[in-house]
Amino acid sequence: MGILSGNPQEEPMHYGEVFGVWSYLTALKGRVAEYQTLINHTGDGDLKSFLEDRLKNEIKPSIQQVEELLKANGIALPPAPPERPVANLESIPVGARINDAEIAIAVSKEIAMGLVTCSQIIGQCIREDIIQMFVQFHTTKLQYGGRLLQLNKQKGWIVPPPLHVKTPEPVHA
Repeated sequence: MGILSGNPQEEPMHYGEVFGVWSYLTALKGRVAEYQTLINHTGDGDLKSFLEDRLKNEIKPSIQQVEELLKANGIALPPAPPERPVANLESIPVGARINDAEIAIAVSKEIAMGLVTCSQIIGQCIREDIIQMFVQFHTTKLQYGGRLLQLNKQKGWIVPPPLHVKTPEPVHA
């Protein structure tokens, strides 16, 4: 029996797992302040509801899960930026506001980067419990990404790249 042949929760994390998970937690904690700011700037009710839902039901629970994992393994937690106060959209000067389309595009990009990050952590892990945690995070991000894609389409916020339309080749007889 080797050190990696028992209960995965009793196995030590290797340095790659520690760095990946710790870095992921650092980014998640930054997302809280980011989403609070974006919620303050959002005028569209559907987008605001999406951001609030994701913050409450994905980001904050993920922070709690990752913190528990790191604490159980004796790893110091990264600091968190201060939470942002609630602001009235009308009190933000028009020239300083982030518009809804910009918010939706930024969040879409952030979700896509999160998918890549989760996949990278999954690929470097040898502890099955950590792999399962990040598979769960990946799956949840996919679901939120799909919801946001639909919202982007409904609101007309997607600017597609030039579409490639194949023209038929002339028939030579």
